Amino acid sequence: MADTFGTRGQDVALLLVRVSVGGLMLLHGIDKLRHGVAGIEDLLAAKGLPTAMAYGVYVGEVVAPLLLIAGVFGRFAGLIIAFNMTMAIWLAHSGRLLAEQGGGLEAEVPLLYLCGALAIFFAGSGRYSLRRGEPRWD
Repeated sequence: MADTFGTRGQDVALLLVRVSVGGLMLLHGIDKLRHGVAGIEDLLAAKGLPTAMAYGVYVGEVVAPLLLIAGVFGRFAGLIIAFNMTMAIWLAHSGRLLAEQGGGLEAEVPLLYLCGALAIFFAGSGRYSLRRGEPRWD
């Protein structure tokens, strides 16, 4: 059976994943820009980590999503977001990862971001990006 959409369909799918993960993650980053990272500092302190690490959230929720949306260093941006979500899951949901909430997992939203970011890391940005998937990290 022939693929109806071919590689164009794959590139559209990558664009959709990039824009949805990057755009929705960017909203979280904008919230952090407006209200600060005090809550994250508290979570880090509770785990015995330096609170200055909280400022890394700006890379994971502002810089990386903008790169992801544009398709510039998309694989690298996906990896940064995946790391950011791994930290968020560990800091905010450790011990409750499989806890049920409203018919789903308590940590399902960060898990979805994590999976979407990993999909871009493994697949790349695709054709519909500023750098058109040419370099290794796109």
